[in-house]
Amino acid sequence: MSVSLRPAHRDDLPLIANFIRELAEYEKLAHAVRFSDADLDHNLFGPRPYAEVVIGEVNGQAQGFALFFHNFSTFEGKAGIHLEDLYVRPSARGHGLGLALLRHLATVAEQRDCARLEWNVLDWNSPAIGFYESLGAQMMTDWSAMRVDGPALAALARR
Repeated sequence: MSVSLRPAHRDDLPLIANFIRELAEYEKLAHAVRFSDADLDHNLFGPRPYAEVVIGEVNGQAQGFALFFHNFSTFEGKAGIHLEDLYVRPSARGHGLGLALLRHLATVAEQRDCARLEWNVLDWNSPAIGFYESLGAQMMTDWSAMRVDGPALAALARR
């Protein structure tokens, strides 16, 4: 098996959209997918990209992706990388593609002098949690994610 990575290009937009939908299906969150292709295009490949995407291939076929963006740690005084999505198609799992994507992001973080690489994982996804812990990742048990979106976001903005 040959594993390779490459930066995504605008031509990959349908592929990226499909990977996002496949991931949402796996995570039992297909109902939460609301993006339009135009939004994805503008926010990934427009004049001010908000995120970057790496495509993972096995034997020359796209089988997964990582979508990430920079955050900032005030305590460290440095940027970090937040991995928003990591997905490898079930048929391609076990060939090292997930590890290759994470190693790539760790390398990017080092090259960009980032303080950390972080991501979220669903608490029921024990295979992913075990994989991440085997790489040295630590569960942040004293922090909980908070979110404001939809009507609550609009209401907060007008408050």
